[in-house]
Amino acid sequence: MAAKDDLGRSGEARAVAHLGDRGYSILDRNWRCPAGEVDIVASHRGMLCVVEVKTRTSLRYGHPFEALDERKVGRLWRLAHAWIEAHPGLAVHSRVRLEAIGIVGADPRTGTLEHLVDLR
Repeated sequence: MAAKDDLGRSGEARAVAHLGDRGYSILDRNWRCPAGEVDIVASHRGMLCVVEVKTRTSLRYGHPFEALDERKVGRLWRLAHAWIEAHPGLAVHSRVRLEAIGIVGADPRTGTLEHLVDLR
């Protein structure tokens, strides 16, 4: 297993804990379809939240949120709709929101965490 994969998994575990501490209910993790992968799908206050997690050991190659360009956000919207179609029983929410969690630090368990609640 590559170190990058371990870093990503550790960052996602921290993101799940962060969301849980804030009252989110995790519905799915690492959901895949032919169009790609959704890191986390959660429910929060009647909202279906699709959460992208970006973990970096440093800012050497830029802030994690810099990877969330217009093309990536469009892809996340398409994946959100694909998840809803694949899970009609779970997707009972009337609204969908994209979110992002960025973690920077040598150890994702203690690195700096930022949470963007409404990614457009």
